[in-house]
Amino acid sequence: MHASEGARAVAVARSVAASLGLPADEAAVLHDSNKLTLRLLPADTLARVAPADGQVAEFEVGLARRLTEAGCPVGALDPRVEPRVYERDGFVVTLWRYYEPVVGEVTPDVFARALARLHTGMREVDVPAPRFTERVERAQRFLADHERTPGLAPADRSLLQETLRSTAEWIAARGAPEQLLHGEPHPGNVLATAHGPLFIDWETCCRGPVEFDLAHAPEEVGPPYPGVDTELLHRCRLLVRAIVTVWRWDREDLFPDGRRMGEEWLARIRAAAGRD
Repeated sequence: MHASEGARAVAVARSVAASLGLPADEAAVLHDSNKLTLRLLPADTLARVAPADGQVAEFEVGLARRLTEAGCPVGALDPRVEPRVYERDGFVVTLWRYYEPVVGEVTPDVFARALARLHTGMREVDVPAPRFTERVERAQRFLADHERTPGLAPADRSLLQETLRSTAEWIAARGAPEQLLHGEPHPGNVLATAHGPLFIDWETCCRGPVEFDLAHAPEEVGPPYPGVDTELLHRCRLLVRAIVTVWRWDREDLFPDGRRMGEEWLARIRAAAGRD
């Protein structure tokens, strides 16, 4: 968030928590992008705050509740307050359980088992969600809008457009089973806790083959995932890389150090296409 908006968001989160009996004298910023993630103390609750317009907080809360009830490895809502979205002063606030992080990274085997458990639970949940191809279409719209992505050279713009089109067509032709997915289960959306790895952040939930989810995880997670289609995973990784590269070239992108990442990933796509 921009600094002025972030300060207001923090104030709103503290106010909402305090009104619910959760003292929030201090607020530590854990993550700042399109949403602000805060640890509020001394209540020790996790608040996620975002501008009210265009948010899917109701969907996130509802899905998290259902997945928790199904025994999936997910971050739970704070049990001390009513599990819902709180709206105030143009922001929406959701309150979650804070998990003390454990030392060390989640190993690929453990990550793969946790993601497989999540996918098993998600197959039992019937909620409306866009197909993964909607993300491809949005990236293509950004590429067609030169004012939205002004920094791209013509050759790079064409390369991204062709990569998105041809890779999405290949994945569709593969005909793999599709299901409800997390949408972006990268390490930033996985908490290493004493309860094992827990998945968080459901705003990018979509439908597609499980390999589309695996494409967001570290490469080492692919082999131990049960029944993975290796070639499909390779194509999904290329598709995800192209999509994320487009986001990083968006003039409105707020991702920390996003342009450097965009340049790095664009170089990888050029190399894969033999254009470096």
